[in-house]
Amino acid sequence: MPGVSKVTSDDDLEWFRRFDQDLRLADAIDARHDAAMTVGFARYGAGESNPWTVSYDEALIVTKGRYSVESGGVVVSAGVGEVIYLRAGTDLVYRAEEESEVVYVSHPHWMTATEQSPYKDRLAEFRPVAD
Repeated sequence: MPGVSKVTSDDDLEWFRRFDQDLRLADAIDARHDAAMTVGFARYGAGESNPWTVSYDEALIVTKGRYSVESGGVVVSAGVGEVIYLRAGTDLVYRAEEESEVVYVSHPHWMTATEQSPYKDRLAEFRPVAD
């Protein structure tokens, strides 16, 4: 991978869906690209949510809609151009207040960190999206 790269959610990415929800994730840059962090896209239908425990630091950049994260009874909501920061070890619920797209950036790689965490079984909730 060159020193400078550009990715979009319209690139040919491998998308994953959580159960039968209108919720899709795709890593665009990750360990496969010899990168130190993961950069990807999440698309949520209005009202969709996903409980999770982050085992990595993560920044969420809202590019469409209104998106929130709830943790410990506190809800942090963000709109287009705003960023939500999550610290490793946080129990939370990701939620789309309306149809949303979010760019996520995690360090270390979210997949590797989750595989090495007590929450690794949660990865089975996601399956590749059939074209």
